[in-house]
Amino acid sequence: MSKTLIRGAKVLGGAPQDVLIDGAVVEAVGRNLPAEGAEVVEADGKVLLPGLVDLHTHLREPGREDSETVLTGTRAAASGGYTNVFAMANTFPVADTAGVVEQVWRLGQESGYCDVQPIGAVTVGLEGAKLAELGAMHESAAGVTVFSDDGKCVHDAVIMRRALEYVKAFDGVVAQHAQEPRLTEGAQMNEGVVSAELGLGGWPAVAEESVIARDVLLAEHVGSRVHICHLSTAGSVEIVRWAKSRGIDVTAEVTPHHLLLTDELVRSYNPVYKVNPPLRTERDVMALREALADGTIDIVATDHAPHPHEDKDCEWAAAAMGMVGLETALSVVQETMVDTGLLDWAGVADRMSFKPAQIGQATGHGRPVSAGEPANLTLVESAYRGQVDPAGFASRSRNTPYEGRELPGRVTHTWLRGKATLVDGKLT
Repeated sequence: MSKTLIRGAKVLGGAPQDVLIDGAVVEAVGRNLPAEGAEVVEADGKVLLPGLVDLHTHLREPGREDSETVLTGTRAAASGGYTNVFAMANTFPVADTAGVVEQVWRLGQESGYCDVQPIGAVTVGLEGAKLAELGAMHESAAGVTVFSDDGKCVHDAVIMRRALEYVKAFDGVVAQHAQEPRLTEGAQMNEGVVSAELGLGGWPAVAEESVIARDVLLAEHVGSRVHICHLSTAGSVEIVRWAKSRGIDVTAEVTPHHLLLTDELVRSYNPVYKVNPPLRTERDVMALREALADGTIDIVATDHAPHPHEDKDCEWAAAAMGMVGLETALSVVQETMVDTGLLDWAGVADRMSFKPAQIGQATGHGRPVSAGEPANLTLVESAYRGQVDPAGFASRSRNTPYEGRELPGRVTHTWLRGKATLVDGKLT
């Protein structure tokens, strides 16, 4: 097996060190390590992180390969520094059986760019009426541990309770898309001053907050784990903070775009800003940043949601909801959290690698950069600043809200079990 010496890297943002990779594992971390027989990567003070883990990715395959495939999505993941992604279940057919989740898992194995852990649907067909084959999906080769109807809310309290009870048997987790459907009928954007001025249907914060409040109480009653997808409001932060203070086993994620963008951007009527949950107010953005910094929000998850050109290049009301995010996530987190002093690079590693791997039980990922650990690593040129050009994306889709925007940092190298998947910013 080949050896690689990463020389002079700031491990988790600390003092420069050398990291020696031997085969699939880290052999040594220290100063002035010998380079004999190793390919040398001159890090020159770049930041070395454990490979990033995304608990919320839409890879679209099977069924919407015009948007993304497992191959193109994992190439995008490697470009963004990810070595493991969790693929959401809202495919066609829905990933609600052992057969479909195994298909997605095997496609990830074949891609070689990033490990793919399928997320199983909570209910059959995402219809919210009958539990899917949770046990069979867990016992399959894919070993599913996370279940979600993301894209739709498990709105029936009895179904949600049963799902929480079921997954408790194998320490699984239900990831809830918190959206009360009756409160969001016809909603087009955040309900507030901007929606009133534009005359667009409002999406009230309470539609998210009421479901989160219900589900943390159900998790407490059952004694099970619940995870809140793409939390987006200041009120949701307070509910999660209260639940954690009671000892309820709840975790939560925030997307990069909800850390940076606000509903003021919708004034342009550009459908690239149409997303579920919607962009919120500046007050919400600040509350989300503070909650991520203090640990109330556990992780950053991309909610990478690719769409073909025709589904976004149309009038606002007809446009699909969602943004791609795998290739820009780390830059947005640097912009909003690191460069503002809210998190250091060790904190980024915690929110974007250690904790998502822990929540999803991603074996071999989210591990320390130390001897004997799997060599799943990401090298970041944090001093870089440049404009986002979606033409260079590895993703099949281009629906990014950051086109032409200057963002800091770029991933130059990614290693998956010692194999370089990205070298000098280019996929191998």
